[in-house]
Amino acid sequence: MAEPSPERVERALEAVEALPDARARETALAAVHALVELYGEALRRVVAQVGPGAARALADDALVAHLLLAHDLHPLSVQERVRAALAGVRPYLESHGGDVELLAVEGGVARLRLNGSCDGCPASASTLKLTVEEAVLAAAPEVERVEAQAPPAGSALLQIECAPALAAARREAG
Repeated sequence: MAEPSPERVERALEAVEALPDARARETALAAVHALVELYGEALRRVVAQVGPGAARALADDALVAHLLLAHDLHPLSVQERVRAALAGVRPYLESHGGDVELLAVEGGVARLRLNGSCDGCPASASTLKLTVEEAVLAAAPEVERVEAQAPPAGSALLQIECAPALAAARREAG
């Protein structure tokens, strides 16, 4: 038997939706919806019985977390899940001299700010897309879009120049 996974379910549903017989397709989809509702209600009852602490522990399992999300039962808020996802990619960003900050999650949009050497570098967009965005969307599927905000004005490094007399003295000494 194949390993249970959301991807396997997606493939099976795609096959059902592609059935040429409309009546068979509608019957199969109705059975799937009824089963999902039944299991969702059972899962709601389990979560209510085990309480928030145990529900948080259960959510540490990726497959259980997926079911909790599918039934809107995940014990962590979308902001907490996005923060956790960012914490997971932070070591990678730090290894490249950067960091990421969560500004807000509103209306299906996670607004972030890349800081440090990641900001403004050519790889910033791809870093956001390939690393940060994937992590956020996996942790919070209800987030539809991830947007990077510009860093605050005045946050860039300033070029410091020596006073002309000090620069001349250094040249003569050097």
